[in-house]
Amino acid sequence: MTLLSGLIQRYDSLTATLAGKVPDGVLLAFVRVVLAGIFWRSGQTKVEEGTWFQVTETTYELFRTEYAGVPLPPEFAALAATAAEHVFPALLVAGLFTRLSALGLLGMTLTIQFFVYPEAWWPVHSLWAALALVLVLRGGGWLSLDALLARGRC
Repeated sequence: MTLLSGLIQRYDSLTATLAGKVPDGVLLAFVRVVLAGIFWRSGQTKVEEGTWFQVTETTYELFRTEYAGVPLPPEFAALAATAAEHVFPALLVAGLFTRLSALGLLGMTLTIQFFVYPEAWWPVHSLWAALALVLVLRGGGWLSLDALLARGRC
């Protein structure tokens, strides 16, 4: 055995050990929280401080001006985006309707990419899309309400 093949073998052994100690569910829960945090913080900037869901006049103005490229009426787009940035992240943290919520946030990401900030694909929107795609394809993992409900149905 050469030195290189010995190192490769040790590396493979180490990664297999680590993969067995960190279950996918833990990693998927982390991805859910990270993606939720990005959009939740954005949603919080769109509502009056101390209110549950009073959209600020600044938000409406933002959708009339800077986000004017979005092909929806600005008032509707402001409400829809603000609602989505609160509902989808809350569902992701709970792991409820994970795939649907991640798909919604992926749609928002692509809307922002194509109609608002087309120069921001790399590194910002590509990372959001990657996080969302992981959840769309893999689901919430075993540490989610989705998994709990699925066990109850079986």
